[in-house]
Amino acid sequence: MDLTSGIEKMCVGQQPVIPGVRGATCLSCKGICSGFIPHSWRKVCTVCGCSVEDHGSSCDLDDDHKIGRLLADSKYAHLTAKVKGIRVYKRNRMVVTNSVVSKKDPTFNTITYDWAPPGLTQKLAMLYMALVPEEKRPVAGTEGAMYRRRQLMRQLPVYDQDPSLCNGSLSEDQLQAMSIFMKRYKEEALGVGEVALPGEGGANPPPVIKGHRQKNGAVTGGPRKAPIIQSDPNTTSTNGTNNHYKKSKYHCSGCGELTPLDSPVVYAEGAGYDKQWHPTCFVCSECGEALVDLVYFWKEGELLCGRHYCQRTRPRCAGCDEVRAGEERMGEERMGEERRGEERRGEERRGEERRGEERRGEERRGEERRGEERREAKGGGRRKEEGEEGGERRREAKVEEVGGERREAKGEEGEERRREVKGGEEGREESCCVEDTTARRPDAAMAVTR
Repeated sequence: MDLTSGIEKMCVGQQPVIPGVRGATCLSCKGICSGFIPHSWRKVCTVCGCSVEDHGSSCDLDDDHKIGRLLADSKYAHLTAKVKGIRVYKRNRMVVTNSVVSKKDPTFNTITYDWAPPGLTQKLAMLYMALVPEEKRPVAGTEGAMYRRRQLMRQLPVYDQDPSLCNGSLSEDQLQAMSIFMKRYKEEALGVGEVALPGEGGANPPPVIKGHRQKNGAVTGGPRKAPIIQSDPNTTSTNGTNNHYKKSKYHCSGCGELTPLDSPVVYAEGAGYDKQWHPTCFVCSECGEALVDLVYFWKEGELLCGRHYCQRTRPRCAGCDEVRAGEERMGEERMGEERRGEERRGEERRGEERRGEERRGEERRGEERRGEERREAKGGGRRKEEGEEGGERRREAKVEEVGGERREAKGEEGEERRREVKGGEEGREESCCVEDTTARRPDAAMAVTR
């Protein structure tokens, strides 16, 4: 076998750096990159700097091994098979053959899908594929198939599942922490979507695997009764046939729109069978990409891909793109510290708001008191002014009264004086009269003298 073609098919985690040998060309650079040459520790190409998934340098067998390793020891292990001691994903491929009518010998048009939802009839599987955008349908040899492969590498990094593929060697504590982390997310978060018609989710539960029973003996993920749609039996279609089966009461948990009863939807067991999604709405809530092969992680009421579930749990290095097993506790402590800091800042904000409210209340009450004092002072000033005006009026009245008495006394004195003056004048007039009489009778005067 040609060495170059062999390197192109090798998994990125196992691809050695061989001088002079290049891997698959970049799908994003469009001819600029001559072939993938991995960086010593970054998950990028040293030629063009693009990521590993941009080169699509994995193969179907590597992808099947990766998903098989992910689903092993979980309730979805029935989707894998053990081959030479290794768990391999039993990928469901679908081949559709359509006859082509022509005047010559009949021919057949064959379409091969690299992946199809398992456990479905071909009719239901084709209905599902018709709802997937054409550029994302995993038809062999098309852009849709390459999109699926790139999303497998992007959403399910192999180094998130196998610590031996991480850069450098991990300590025993880190290996143990990684094993505990993988076991926990397989039990609590990992799931594979189920395609069914609305109301029929959970009709074919995964088989019971040893070790997946609850303490009370109940099997986790068992069958659940689908809700029954109550419709009006009197409702008929225009051609007179009963049409109540065409009326859906189910809503997509992604977009909220109604889901037609004859159109397949996707169920997630971890979310419960009372929720369903359109095939185009079954996406990661973080990156918005369709969940590849319906593999999801359920965390805090959200659908996540494997990459963003791990990032929600542990910090991921921006350089090597790996999450370290020993950093989970540090990440939790950091998140706890951030949470406590946020709570502390919230308490400080609330305390500041309370103090501000109290301060504003005190200012309002002080302003009200000062207003009352101003009003009282203004009222007292008015009363004082009124009192002063009253006193002034009283003083003026008293002065007027005294002045009146004085004027009366002066009037009386003047009258008395006038009377006296008048009396004096009268006396002088009488004396004058006597003198005049004497003057007129000199003989009398002389007689008197004699």
